[in-house]
Amino acid sequence: MNNNLRFRSDGTFTIVQFTDLHWKNGDSEDKRTKALMERVLAEEQPDLIVLTGDVIESLSCKDPIRSYREALSVVEQSGIPWAAVFGNHDCEGKTTREQLINVQLEHVGTITEAGPLEVDGVGNFVAKVADSNGETGAALYFLDSGGYSDIPSVPGYDWIRQSQIEWFQKQALTLQTSNGGVPVPALVFFHIPLPEYREIWNYNVCYGHRHEKVNCPKVNSGFFAAMVEAGGVMGTFCGHDHTNDYTGMLRGIQLSYGRATGYNTYGKWLYQRGARVIKLRLGQPYTSWIRLANGHKVTHFHKHHPNWLSRG
Repeated sequence: MNNNLRFRSDGTFTIVQFTDLHWKNGDSEDKRTKALMERVLAEEQPDLIVLTGDVIESLSCKDPIRSYREALSVVEQSGIPWAAVFGNHDCEGKTTREQLINVQLEHVGTITEAGPLEVDGVGNFVAKVADSNGETGAALYFLDSGGYSDIPSVPGYDWIRQSQIEWFQKQALTLQTSNGGVPVPALVFFHIPLPEYREIWNYNVCYGHRHEKVNCPKVNSGFFAAMVEAGGVMGTFCGHDHTNDYTGMLRGIQLSYGRATGYNTYGKWLYQRGARVIKLRLGQPYTSWIRLANGHKVTHFHKHHPNWLSRG
């Protein structure tokens, strides 16, 4: 694994977020997804690629392990460091997270770590981005947001569990202590949106689109509160809802959707596939935009004002 992430000499560090590839069996739609990814990477030349879950549609794959390898080969062949977290469709049926994390770790360029065994989920880890002096200039957290609730009284999607929250708090405190008591600027990546993604759309000004309801867990486990308390977290990035790409600020943290990338899954007419691009700047707020399949760079987004009719 290559964990030597560094800000460039101009103090920037660029991340391309691909989400919801839903790769199946390498058919024509998967080839379109591959072409889109290669085009975005050629245009943006990022320092890191992040796949925020549902890399494959495991129940639709003839051989999920092979399909996962095919999807990862696109980022591996770029020569750019990369990481992937799990979504709810990656590990359905007989496909396990343990199998797929081992596949990730076999591929060149990954910075992914399997994470502590005592923590819920697989692939919970933090990566440091060094400044020109070798000090930690930013931290990138990657969490497994699970698949589906295993509690009969709570239907729907899983949530970030207490052991993961405690792990995050410990990591954040360790980084803060080594940074002279100052929280380290951080970004957080996971698949399933937090309940707060619904809150910002219902009550705050947002920028971008919400073409489907926020499919968040029905349980709020308190991860957002932990991020607020830890300090330093500038933004979070998820996927899961393929026709949402909005972003909004809540309690000092920018909550953002990626832009769905894969063609082998549902979308919306005239709503192009694409990727979100994030540019970190040392000592400054980060910026973000969308790169669409047609190559267009979207920097000005539809402004949403909350109203009662849009809530849900």
